Amino acid sequence: MIELRNVHRRYRRPREVHALRGVSFAVAAGQRFGIVGESGSGKSTLVRLLAGLDRPTSGEISFDGKRIDALPERKLGFLRDSLQVVFQDPMGSLDPRMRVRDIISEPLGRRDPERVAELLTAVGLPADAAGRYPHQFSGGQRQRISIARALAPRPRVLIADEPVSALDVTVRKQILDLLAELTDAFELTLVFVSHDLAVVRRVCDTVAVMRAGELVELGEVDQVYDAPQHPYTRDLIAAAPNLRAELARLQGGR
Repeated sequence: MIELRNVHRRYRRPREVHALRGVSFAVAAGQRFGIVGESGSGKSTLVRLLAGLDRPTSGEISFDGKRIDALPERKLGFLRDSLQVVFQDPMGSLDPRMRVRDIISEPLGRRDPERVAELLTAVGLPADAAGRYPHQFSGGQRQRISIARALAPRPRVLIADEPVSALDVTVRKQILDLLAELTDAFELTLVFVSHDLAVVRRVCDTVAVMRAGELVELGEVDQVYDAPQHPYTRDLIAAAPNLRAELARLQGGR
């Protein structure tokens, strides 16, 4: 579904910065593919490239067998329909002046009450949420609205860019479980981006570990987690909180 071949991205701001250095990987249809790394590892640059919001300095990027790296914006309509992004901060990505029904319908170019109702049900929100505004919801509920909006045009690929990092641990688990359920229910290919390998392990079957713009490790999540080959991956695992232990601790303290 997605393939990167020797992708480099350099910026001048004002000195030259190498955001990506020769990154290559492939994401199969139906796969849950995790991209993990600390701030500055190149994750955000990858998301922009995959979504067609930026272009590589060199290398090739293909979506469903069609190269997108050299296409002008006006020819990327097929990508906009087929690939949607859920961002880290739902409050920043949802227009506060729009009601939920209009936010979800916006990618469709028309108001579709039946589709809105279907998606609100799918993400676990009541039907009356359609007439309310983003500020009337909690952070976890706003992220559910963001997910519903991303699913509206029936994409084939969903990119979740740090979708739970701003949420508390209990809500985080709920959103992770929801993403996993929706990936199966809507037969999606999921690209999940995070700085936390423990979170990636809960959702993904494959993980790419990024460091300073380079892909340092790639493999099945359990294999990488249980027997990491690169020192950076071992450091990430050691630093990652145990999501299950943290949740159990919080529940036990009630």
